Amino acid sequence: MNDQANSVDERYATTPATLTSWSRQDTTWMLGLFGTAIGAGTLFLPINAGLGGFWPLVILALLAFPMTFFAHRGLTRFVLSGREGSDITDVVEEHFGIKAGALITLLYFFAIFPILLIYSVALTNTVGSFMEHQLHIMPPPRALLSFVLILGLLAVVRCGEQVIVKAMSLMVYPFIVALLFLAVYLIPHWNGGILSTASQVPAPSALLNTLWLAIPVMVFSFNHSPIISAFAVDQKRQYGVHADERSSQILSRAHLLMVVMVLFFVFSCVLTLSPAQLAEAKAQNLSILSYLANHFNNPTIEFAAPLIAFVAIAKSFLGHYIGASEGLKGLVLKTGRRPEAKRLDRMTAAFMLVVCWIVATLNPSILGMIEALGGPIIASILFLMPMYAIRKVPAMAKYRGQASNVFVTAVGLVAITAVVYSFFA
Repeated sequence: MNDQANSVDERYATTPATLTSWSRQDTTWMLGLFGTAIGAGTLFLPINAGLGGFWPLVILALLAFPMTFFAHRGLTRFVLSGREGSDITDVVEEHFGIKAGALITLLYFFAIFPILLIYSVALTNTVGSFMEHQLHIMPPPRALLSFVLILGLLAVVRCGEQVIVKAMSLMVYPFIVALLFLAVYLIPHWNGGILSTASQVPAPSALLNTLWLAIPVMVFSFNHSPIISAFAVDQKRQYGVHADERSSQILSRAHLLMVVMVLFFVFSCVLTLSPAQLAEAKAQNLSILSYLANHFNNPTIEFAAPLIAFVAIAKSFLGHYIGASEGLKGLVLKTGRRPEAKRLDRMTAAFMLVVCWIVATLNPSILGMIEALGGPIIASILFLMPMYAIRKVPAMAKYRGQASNVFVTAVGLVAITAVVYSFFA
């Protein structure tokens, strides 16, 4: 056994040459992470983040990168600490035991799967509205439209994880271009917007309260935990003992891209619209694109908005599918059943298709509540579980004593308490 381990170490010891050169696969993963995180939620972020005023938004902008990077790096390191090929559900069982593994697997699935249902509904609504209002054609019955759309995305899924990540990375390019176009388009229309609140420095208690309730918005707008497990497994397979170093490099570049792109878009929007207009958009339950299209009465934005939303939703659907299917497969395996891998893949895809199709057809109004319930679970898995593992698991002992651990734990607790408070308030 030791000889085998040594031979593995020797094999991975030959990889520094590949580690120094950035590969196309690294770029694909970087864009895949970006694609999972930056989706439909980005189109509501300027409204939610801008309502708090200028100074809270500036503080949130400064916190965005460390909040996103340190949390996702911690979850990646947690998955990397397990055995070769182990996903997050296997690593939890390995470190914390069978019962804890089953519980976390269950929570992991129910944190991600509702988001998949939300994207299924949003995708159907977006395409149906686009056909009716922009193309001026009557959309097919909702049941047929939702079935075709979900089946189309699952056809990409059936091609395998690498194809999913590649498809997402390709879809990122038009989304980045669209965000840049919109942000630049708004520059001539900047009128100060949120700067009108810059002279009003809030009292420390009011500022802390605003940040407390706003941090979850920023956290979940950049969340891509559903794809982190698959990302870590692939990095370990590709880079071995160097996986931590390379995955940190990919994460840092992905998060820098996310933060710069999204904050430019956010600030461009809030410098164009006044706090009262942002409040109006929130009251109308519109995305920032829809509100801007109405505000400027611009047919270009009106036509482009649903297309951008479609790309955003589709790529986030694919990224969340990886996490949801991983959780469902883990639940099946935790029951003691061991179906053949291909059969398990087909069963998972069939289950996802049927449930997503039914929910998208019914178009229920309770999905926001489900997402709110899933928020604390996601924050617990993303922020708190890796930090707990660093303190308790010998394989992660080398990460103890870092200031970032305290920061991640604090942000996790803030996010969980704020989401719970907002839900019951």
